[in-house]
Amino acid sequence: MSADTVRLNADVVVVGAGPVGLALAMDLAWRGVEVIVLEARPRGEPPNVKSNHVSARSMEIFRRLGVAGKVRDAGLPADYPNDVAYRTAFLGREITRIPIPCRADRYTAAGGPDTDWPTPEPPHRINQIYLEPVLFAHLEAMPGVRILSATTLTDFTQSEHGVVARATDAQGTAVEITCAYLVGCDGGRSGVRKAIGATLSGDVALQHVQSSYIRAPSLLPMLRKKGGVPAWASFSLNPQQSGNVYAIDGRETWLVHVYLKPGVTDFEAVDRDQAIRTVLGVDGSFAYDLLSKEDWIGRRLIVDRMRRDRVFICGDASHLWVPYAGYGMNAGIADAANLAWLLAARIAGWGADGILAAYEAERLPITEQVSHFAMNHAHAMTKARGAVSSQIDAEGPSADAYRASIAKSTYDLNVQQYCCAGLNFGYYYERSPLIVYDGEVAPPYSMGEFTASTAPGARVPHFTLADGRSLYDAFSHGYNLLRFDPTVDVTALMRAARIKGVPIDLLDIIPVSAPDVYRHKLILARPDQHVAWRGDQIPAEPEALINAIRGADTIRD
Repeated sequence: MSADTVRLNADVVVVGAGPVGLALAMDLAWRGVEVIVLEARPRGEPPNVKSNHVSARSMEIFRRLGVAGKVRDAGLPADYPNDVAYRTAFLGREITRIPIPCRADRYTAAGGPDTDWPTPEPPHRINQIYLEPVLFAHLEAMPGVRILSATTLTDFTQSEHGVVARATDAQGTAVEITCAYLVGCDGGRSGVRKAIGATLSGDVALQHVQSSYIRAPSLLPMLRKKGGVPAWASFSLNPQQSGNVYAIDGRETWLVHVYLKPGVTDFEAVDRDQAIRTVLGVDGSFAYDLLSKEDWIGRRLIVDRMRRDRVFICGDASHLWVPYAGYGMNAGIADAANLAWLLAARIAGWGADGILAAYEAERLPITEQVSHFAMNHAHAMTKARGAVSSQIDAEGPSADAYRASIAKSTYDLNVQQYCCAGLNFGYYYERSPLIVYDGEVAPPYSMGEFTASTAPGARVPHFTLADGRSLYDAFSHGYNLLRFDPTVDVTALMRAARIKGVPIDLLDIIPVSAPDVYRHKLILARPDQHVAWRGDQIPAEPEALINAIRGADTIRD
């Protein structure tokens, strides 16, 4: 390393400034951790046009980090419908529609499949080209953060005591960073994943898709002239060429997905221009500009490990699957929220070394579950698209009956994907070294449905406090002990926590305003809003509970 090498220090180095890396860095900084982010792209270079949906669970995380309002103010115009429409083509006959509130009505809309979310932050439809700059600016303003744009990680070494990361900037200057931990959020081609010896396995080719980012100022006026109602996502159902059109700016830019038919794997064999026109329902005179294009293969690939000693991976670096409903990005943000508090606890000193084992133990099983949801839906969608016949756009009673049948099956299949409460709130950690289980298993969940539960490992069910605040807004940075009966003495538990430096705040729920699912007098909520323990009185040995939740010991059934 030459004398002019730039030498830096940080608690954590995050490799990659996509949404997952930015979320991780924000969460770490929010917890007082010093972070350096390495991003290969130059500052201000826009991301790829992908990932059009921020889930409710991700919005909860952004709310905690103080950026949810900025995220929700970006993207489509406030009054632009967020519906998902199914038509014979973008400008063709409408078959069915999944109603989703526009941004202006998101907090007040009632009825329909995408309202009454059990959270202070329902989902938000926004493309990554608008999301990422908001997150970047928010992170950049946080103390304890340094973002090195146009800087590429070249290699790293680790020891018992830390990690040394080596990188090069756009001018060829060498950068050496000494840190405690390094996290690869560097995408599907992750160099960090390869360096730690993690291996992807699963289904290598579920779907072949041509994606085209276009500018077509006349498309929306043409739709309205035909009496059509705009939608955030518009699927084209026809036997010639199925596809999907996402509204990007709500005015003139669109992302067009063309789904290659089963068995077709050669992207060049499909005329991109003609396929786009068929999906849109326009002829050769229609004018549009192709801004960018990407051909991709939908996969279901999961790593066999998410960590090697002091180096971790998050997001697409650890899982790749068919990108329905933004599952990949949102699962990555959930990875980041899980890892952030664990690293912060270890760096602060109250987390024992064993606390870091929870990341892989908790997130790998969830990743496997979600990937199968996405894969199974991809197969169902492919089958449904292939079954559409020419009757979809015919006239007469028989065609009307056929369209009614397609409308019902299409709605039923897809409403669970776009209104996916189960994936947001149903998942739970069932074999974590940091959770004290009591024999009750959290309820099963599906893509669209879940049952709220306080079983250890489940998400702490949301409710509104008597003073009007969200329960989550009352939570502190660390653990929170919810007490529903003020006569229960918790002194010994709080003392044990103080001795070990474990941050636990007591939150008395008075008057009791919690839903019936809260059957116990005490609920211990983790920093990531999962239930760590529950009971009607503190354990006879509170020190053992404290050791369990800080990764120094484990209480078993």
